[in-house]
Amino acid sequence: MLIGVPKEIKTNENRIALVPAGAEALIAAGHQVLIEKGAGEGSGFDDSDFTAVGAQIAPDAAATWAKADMIMKVKEPIEREWPHMRRGQTIFTYFHFAADEKLTKAHLDSGATCIAYETVELPSRELPLLTPMSEVAGRMAVQEGAKYLEKLYGGRGVLLGGVPGVAPAKCVILGGGIVGINAAKMAAGMGAKVVILDISLERLRYLSDVMPANVQLIHSNRHNILEQIATADLVVGGVLIPGAKAPKLVRREDLKKMRPGSVIVDVAIDQGGCVETIKATTHENPTYVVDGVIHYGVANMPGGVPRTSTLALTNATLPYALQLANKGWRQALRDNGALLKGLNVVDGKVTYPGVAEAFGLPFHEPAQFVG
Repeated sequence: MLIGVPKEIKTNENRIALVPAGAEALIAAGHQVLIEKGAGEGSGFDDSDFTAVGAQIAPDAAATWAKADMIMKVKEPIEREWPHMRRGQTIFTYFHFAADEKLTKAHLDSGATCIAYETVELPSRELPLLTPMSEVAGRMAVQEGAKYLEKLYGGRGVLLGGVPGVAPAKCVILGGGIVGINAAKMAAGMGAKVVILDISLERLRYLSDVMPANVQLIHSNRHNILEQIATADLVVGGVLIPGAKAPKLVRREDLKKMRPGSVIVDVAIDQGGCVETIKATTHENPTYVVDGVIHYGVANMPGGVPRTSTLALTNATLPYALQLANKGWRQALRDNGALLKGLNVVDGKVTYPGVAEAFGLPFHEPAQFVG
């Protein structure tokens, strides 16, 4: 199989879907790897690093897409890339279809087989290809939130951890999953007062065993959310319903209850966000203000730390990429139930329930396409 890796062209997206070690593993398994010229530079990998392990360098995106049986990416193909997609081609990347109807329609029209990192799901319900980027985004959420609390950026002018004699800032985290637990580790480590809200009592019991004493755990409901955000300096949105749109937990009218200069970092933005007033932003222009509250909605947060993110992502994706390349997508999905859950679009049909529900489209059982 020929695996193509185009350069990411989303604004300030510096990650690459495959590192030289991954290319070497695929080549050792008998495959060809085609890397678009300069695709790895943002993550610190030169073209020569790839050619040294036997990969080929394509002059541009068109050549990469045209020759590849399987495309590996980091972010969803954006509009400029849609004409390159074709029937019979497998695309393996983060898609987040449920948040974007136009994107979904383009991929349905292409006839390509779309396998989404974010919906590959183990029997334990763990999302192994989403987890590493959720870890990065959770930690970055606090790092960025602490920065935008500075007066220079329009924030309240408070230090997240305070100092002796001055109370620390309060960080409220919506969701106790991978994003939430990583955000809490960072905020608690910086000395903030941290509150995690989650709807699962089982998850809250687990968190009570692993979180430090400055982390308070509260059951998530409308009353408790309003009570906590009213005194928050930083709110981190970390809610996830795999493959589906995020629920709107903070409404427009709720912002009036929040402190002027407080900050919201909505990590759920890839799935539409859990804050009603959030919209996707970029690393170049990351924030905007609504009702005195700073909103941070960067949709590819891990792209800000591409070296760390690329290595973490490819550690997770490579074993699945090898299965797809070695067996072909149908056999690989037949043999691996977790990978089968990653199938979102095939032959112009939606095969993931959250995507079908988001746009009122017919849902087709993925198993019928791999038999």
